[in-house]
Amino acid sequence: MKKIVTILGARPQFIKAGSVSREIGKCSELREVIVHTGQHYDENMSDVFFLEMKIPKPDYSLGIGGGGHGAMTGRMIEKIEGVLIQEKPDFVMVYGDTNSTLAGAIAASKLHIKIIHIEAGLRSFNMAMPEEVNRILTDRISTLLFCPTERAVKNLEGECYTAWNTGAEIILCGDVMQDGALFYKQHSCQPTNLDIKNEYVLCTIHRAENTDNPKRLSSIISALNEIAKDKQIILPLHPRTKKILETQNFDLSNLTVIDPVGYLNMVWLIDNCDMVMTDSGGLQKEAYFFSKPCLTMRDETEWVELVEGGYNKLVGAVTESILQAYNGFAFNSDFKGDLYGGGKASKCIVESLLK
Repeated sequence: MKKIVTILGARPQFIKAGSVSREIGKCSELREVIVHTGQHYDENMSDVFFLEMKIPKPDYSLGIGGGGHGAMTGRMIEKIEGVLIQEKPDFVMVYGDTNSTLAGAIAASKLHIKIIHIEAGLRSFNMAMPEEVNRILTDRISTLLFCPTERAVKNLEGECYTAWNTGAEIILCGDVMQDGALFYKQHSCQPTNLDIKNEYVLCTIHRAENTDNPKRLSSIISALNEIAKDKQIILPLHPRTKKILETQNFDLSNLTVIDPVGYLNMVWLIDNCDMVMTDSGGLQKEAYFFSKPCLTMRDETEWVELVEGGYNKLVGAVTESILQAYNGFAFNSDFKGDLYGGGKASKCIVESLLK
């Protein structure tokens, strides 16, 4: 039996990993040990969360959160190394681009344990983003690089990964987020105590490049207020972003501002909205999974195939650009393509591990 230690650090990673864990659970030849670094403390990750989301509870909770990137990553490496020495796994599996991802990969590499990177090969080509640094470094030392898209495969091939590391294997598997979206759609539910009109736009704002830049944030809010004259905007707002908006006295009276919702509520909101507006990476894809057009309030995206296909429009943080795209962009309404594996990514990953 092969043992896999999976390193996770935030609620979205648990949701992604849940799809793979469910597939691993069907296989008698694999055993998974889950480590939660505690990078993002989330009071909603109670026993009920794991039960409702049908996700295995962590075997280890390291409780590491807060502090600068370097200090946090260093403490994680130390604690993860201790777990790996004790568990002696055949593989360490990491997801995406968080500090937990990089720490898990580094700890495994120092112990000569093979590294599985899920969501390998993604590139925003913006080295100012900590996520970009994390994903590039993790890819460089990984053994099995599971790519969600053909573009991700081409990125790795263009960077000569297999030539540089002859033991590495690049595998196009599709996106585990689509596996999860399809699974959770059947369990989704409408948020309570929320007055929803027939047509609405679902919006999220959380990325530091927007929330920490008063000019960009002001431009986004101005555009949202204008759009709200035409259609209801539901804005689940992270407490940090809400505090910034309140401190700077932004007018949010035209917007339906709500507290963050659970994932099952979020899936319902995506599935029933008319359009998504976001600066999130994951929500761009989820909009596509549920056949919704998306305006992305960033200057670049890792999911370039959505932009190239006409499902997504990059609008930056300029009021006029956002409004112009909202009013006049001709989105591709054909969502019948298969950009992300059609919900079979987890099965592909487990089958590859068994080989």
